[in-house]
Amino acid sequence: MSQTELVAELVRRASAASGRLGELRTDVKDAALLRAADALEEACERILAENRKDLDAGRAKGLAAPMLERLKLDRERVSAMADGLREVAALPDPVGEITRMWNRPNGLQVGRMRIPLGVILVIYESRPNVTADVAGLCLKSGNVALLRGGSEAIHSNLALAAVLRGAFSSAGVPEDALVFVPQTDREIVDALLQRDDAIDLVIPRGGEALIRRVAEQSRIPVIKHYKGVCHVYLDEFAEPKMASDIAVNSKVQRVSVCNAAETLLVHAALAETILPDVLGALAAHGVELHGCPRTRAAFPSALAVKEDDYSTEWLAKTMSVRVVDSLDQAIDHIRRYGSNHTETIVTQDVGRAREFLRRVNSSSVFVNASTRFADGFQLGLGAEVGVSTTKMHWYGPMGLEGLTTQKFIAFGEGTILE
Repeated sequence: MSQTELVAELVRRASAASGRLGELRTDVKDAALLRAADALEEACERILAENRKDLDAGRAKGLAAPMLERLKLDRERVSAMADGLREVAALPDPVGEITRMWNRPNGLQVGRMRIPLGVILVIYESRPNVTADVAGLCLKSGNVALLRGGSEAIHSNLALAAVLRGAFSSAGVPEDALVFVPQTDREIVDALLQRDDAIDLVIPRGGEALIRRVAEQSRIPVIKHYKGVCHVYLDEFAEPKMASDIAVNSKVQRVSVCNAAETLLVHAALAETILPDVLGALAAHGVELHGCPRTRAAFPSALAVKEDDYSTEWLAKTMSVRVVDSLDQAIDHIRRYGSNHTETIVTQDVGRAREFLRRVNSSSVFVNASTRFADGFQLGLGAEVGVSTTKMHWYGPMGLEGLTTQKFIAFGEGTILE
């Protein structure tokens, strides 16, 4: 089959399944998700054997250790995928939900109802767990998942897709609720990105280069999230231990993810008191600190910060630090250098907290909590299909509601327009 024929066949299958999927009852979808969870655990050894092929190939190609870590599956990670599907099954079904009703003077009762988006193309790198996470979320929200994983995980993804499709079919759901692209040629992706006649949304998951290329090539709306330059701001009324705990957790709990903090902003009132201890705690975890002159005065071992550092997504044990004179200056810094991902303020002052929440318009804004909670699972969405840092049509981690749109509905009693 040529690439043109393959793209046509993939799109045909996805489109054919889309109408049926959007009409499935909740209990049918939930039963399919539970069957898929069991099937993943039953097929664990087969999945791990295929994953070892990817790991061996990755080592032979010289993939970096962080990439191999994201690629690796084990029994615990397969079980986590299964548990994620079970959690999605337990969530309320958004499809058909009426979110608002109001009455018009002409007698019409008008409302809004959630409906699936249709066919969602997800292009992703490395992590095989995305295959299960996205398939589960799309099924529950009535969407077809058209998935194209990276070449480094092709064996793992093909095995996972086969298990999930078989489970869906055995539970009475169209197996083409999940359509997996079996080839990794870039030309196939480029061709799919032109099919705005059949694909409703594209979600790229991976590095900034991948996302920018998809956004530039696509004729289909794209959910974009270029990078995560997340900030922790220690307000002058921060509690010392909380300040240290949140700064350290936000940075080092897992450094290679988009919701890890990349910049620490500290009120000048803390420069001689709390700041040295916080930076000492970060340094004890191996974090390389790039600080402004006032930061270096408080912590001389910090390196001199460069202007570009403040807009850098480090994804490593490196952190930019700046001492600011006010909440206003902290917010100005976030607006200038941030990426609309996640920011948090550490403060005991309720007024400062509310002002931060109101004025900082990133997709996730927290008070006295680690930036690492900017995650679909942690926020109670079950899992996430991606993160949007553009404001249309969704903003932040995308769970089930983010995979729906709303149509207008109206009830009349023979109502006509005069």
